[in-house]
Amino acid sequence: MRRPAVPKVLWGAAALALVAGCSSTSAPGDPAAGSASPPAASSPAAPSSATPSSGAPAGGGRVTVAGTLTEGLRSPWGLAALPGGDLLVSSRDERTVTRVDGRSGERTPLGEVPGVVPGGEGGLMGLAVREGWVYAYLTAEADNRIVRMRYGGGDGDRLGTPDPVLTGIPKGTVHNGGRIAFGPDGMLYAGTGETGETGLAQDRGSLGGKILRMTPDGKPAPGNPFPGSVVYSYGHRNVQGLAWDGEGRLWAAEFGQNTWDELNLVEPGRNYGWPAAEGRAGKAGFVDPVAQWPTSEASPSGIAYARGAVWMAGLRGERLWRIPLSGAERSGAPEAFLDGEHGRLRTVLADGAGRLWLMTSETDGRGTPETGDDRILRLEVR
Repeated sequence: MRRPAVPKVLWGAAALALVAGCSSTSAPGDPAAGSASPPAASSPAAPSSATPSSGAPAGGGRVTVAGTLTEGLRSPWGLAALPGGDLLVSSRDERTVTRVDGRSGERTPLGEVPGVVPGGEGGLMGLAVREGWVYAYLTAEADNRIVRMRYGGGDGDRLGTPDPVLTGIPKGTVHNGGRIAFGPDGMLYAGTGETGETGLAQDRGSLGGKILRMTPDGKPAPGNPFPGSVVYSYGHRNVQGLAWDGEGRLWAAEFGQNTWDELNLVEPGRNYGWPAAEGRAGKAGFVDPVAQWPTSEASPSGIAYARGAVWMAGLRGERLWRIPLSGAERSGAPEAFLDGEHGRLRTVLADGAGRLWLMTSETDGRGTPETGDDRILRLEVR
């Protein structure tokens, strides 16, 4: 399907709030004191497979593309908001970070991040911003790791030298995870993959196939379910979407293998089933997803929360899914938007005012790039 051109527009963005891709494929220290424990979440409703809706979305929430902020990005992956409304974008394969003006779309290169070793689904991936630091999830020579770099102040538009925050996350050609985000509790969360070694997901001694929770300097966060460990939940295949709803509950999207992709409500210490379960299994000891999709319709990467729903970007599915919520449960069937109109969709980011940024992923080696790819689109949610 040919994708229509989208006009470039200027948008006076408000300060964006960071909320939170692997492509579709078949194939520690003492806790710091003084931080709050993670918010509790109630049990989700039973999930069902998703089907697009042709009528008005249940409870409202229709999305339209208002224009393009910038285009011509190469292998974009991570997207983070700076105070004041500008954006930071990582290039997975080029190992660079670029600042994008939130009004004009003008781009300012901030440089290449040292130590990144791109390959397969690995490279420079998720970004997060906190108090003068830019955090990055990246693939290094021997592992995946999280680093942080000083940004701003007297250094101007330059990134400082990367300092390791957390090392030793397993790396592979596929399933490297890569999404990072700061939660409402001030802790840093990371979604990781099992690198194709399925047993890592159930091994609580491994950082692969997990959601991790840590202090900003990489120590196990207070209140974590396993003492002395940054592991927050386990039994995941490849987590690339993290977002919190308006009541502080954590939601995560992850890739299935050949059958079901998942949206999960994440609770501390719970087992999400991989590799014994893919999608809804109803097995004792495992948490079933709140929603699931055939892998051809999703292959989910980034997610965001806005106007009472989780919005989920699909790579292979080439569509944006809306999952309406009522507390910890779905309030209606998931609905698809922008089906095939803009190609592979990598990352979605909420701006705190009910609008979204959406970043495409046609230049990651698995898409069919056209003139202008890749893009950041401005979405209006009504």
